Amino acid sequence: MLTRRERLEGGLIGMLVGDALGVPYEFYRQHQIPSLEQIEFDPPKNFKRSHQGTPSGTWSDDGAQALCLLASLQDCGKLDPNDLGQALVEWYDTGYMAVDGRVFDVGLQTARALRRMKAGIPPLEAADSGEQANGNGSLMRVLPLTLWHTGSDEALVADAHTQSKVTHAHIRSQICCALYCLWARRTLEESPAPWTDAVTTLVRIYGEASPEFAELEYYVRPDDPPYGEGGGYVVDCLRSARWAMNAGSYEAVVKAAVSLGNDTDTTACVAGGIAGVRDGIGAIPERWRNSLRGMEIVEPLLARLG
Repeated sequence: MLTRRERLEGGLIGMLVGDALGVPYEFYRQHQIPSLEQIEFDPPKNFKRSHQGTPSGTWSDDGAQALCLLASLQDCGKLDPNDLGQALVEWYDTGYMAVDGRVFDVGLQTARALRRMKAGIPPLEAADSGEQANGNGSLMRVLPLTLWHTGSDEALVADAHTQSKVTHAHIRSQICCALYCLWARRTLEESPAPWTDAVTTLVRIYGEASPEFAELEYYVRPDDPPYGEGGGYVVDCLRSARWAMNAGSYEAVVKAAVSLGNDTDTTACVAGGIAGVRDGIGAIPERWRNSLRGMEIVEPLLARLG
């Protein structure tokens, strides 16, 4: 029987390992990705890795922003969008929470929002809110909210919406973050059907007459079969992670996520976080845990978690 602590550690490290595993394969199409047995921190020798010059085992903007969120939550004792915005700007400018202090692979929507914050626009007013502004940049970092949160489901959903608004303000991105947080919470609670339970809870919180429910049902479509293309669209990312979760073990899940190609680091980050919560820290292969860089950044945050 896994302890809650093992699941919390599994979620945080699982997210970071998934991110790092996907970094060398980002932007490649599905048919260009190596076979499952060859997907490792170090790609096959004949594979031209993405982000050349980035050492193996390095998380990207996904992991760095997630750690910014966790540090802000722990320091403030609550979700403070102003503090989170400042932390993300510090990451963008100085490499806060990034391995080696090096920032790379920054999403366009996130970069625009952070530049506006630097110009003096408040964090909750800086992000694009149009329908085209539905990248996966707020989804990829949100897992620490669930790992840290002790409030009600309603409070968790509200905070998931707020943290998304800092860089991705469209309601669809907010809803995907809320659904993912509930999915992670139900997984942490060992629900036998965590996705279904999360959807049922979210529908109850929104109410069937709400615009959020209409957006959930028409665009997110949580009852559709779980399959995606590993892309950067927030709904596709969530579906892709759900599909990958059917692969089996933690290792199988993150490799399946990478095998979809495209936004490999984010798909594996999102799926790896859920798989880590489900399976615990011990299920993450030791070769990956030992090769994950930046543990001196993570360990103080882990010590304060739970």
